[in-house]
Amino acid sequence: MAPPADETAAEPASDAPPGGALGRLLASLGPDAPRRGLPPVERWNPPYCGEISMRIAADGSWHYNGSPIARPALVRLFSTVLRRDPERFVLVTPVERVGIAVEDLPFLAVEMAVEGEGDARQIAFRTNVDDVVRVGPKHPLRFERDAHDGVKPAVRVRGDLWARVTRALALDLVGLGEEREVEGRALYGVAADGAFFPIAPAAEIEGA
Repeated sequence: MAPPADETAAEPASDAPPGGALGRLLASLGPDAPRRGLPPVERWNPPYCGEISMRIAADGSWHYNGSPIARPALVRLFSTVLRRDPERFVLVTPVERVGIAVEDLPFLAVEMAVEGEGDARQIAFRTNVDDVVRVGPKHPLRFERDAHDGVKPAVRVRGDLWARVTRALALDLVGLGEEREVEGRALYGVAADGAFFPIAPAAEIEGA
C-alpha cells in the first residue's frame, strides 16, 4: 500500500507542558523526532481491499510474510496509518484500507516518567514506535487480568489503539496506586492528571 506523503508519527509537542513528564520524554527522542502531527486516518474512508500478511506480535514486533520488519523507520511509518475499525485492525490511506493481524495490543509502552503526587501527578509513556502520551482523560489507563489473575495495564494512544505496559513498568505503575472510595465502593487505583483509574476492589488488593 502507498505510504502517506510527508506525515509523521508522534503527537504534537504542544501537548507537553514545560518541564512536565511528557515534555521530558519528547525531548529524549532528540531534535529530529517528527512533531507535525499524525495523518487524519479517522477521516479517511477508502474501500476495504482485504487482508495482507502483516502481523503485530504480542511483543510489539511487526512481521510481513512471516518475517520480522527489521527497519524501525518503516514500522513507525506503518504505525501512523494504523486504525482500529469495528471489525478489525487496518492500515489505511486515502486510497485503500487493508486488514492486518494483531496478537494482543498494537503498541508497547516501554518507558515511563512520573512527576508529582495524587491528582496532580503526571504520568507519561513512550511507546515502542515513539508515540508519547500523558495519562489523563484523553489517554486513560485500563487494567485487565491475565490467565493467572495478574494485572495487565494498558494506556490509550489514540482512537481505539492501546499500548500494553511492559511487565517491568506495570509493577512500578501499580506501585503508585492508592485506595479511594468511588460511588460507595473502596477501590485501589492510580491517580493522574485529575483522574482516577481503578485497578481492582481494595479488598482484593488487601488479600493479595
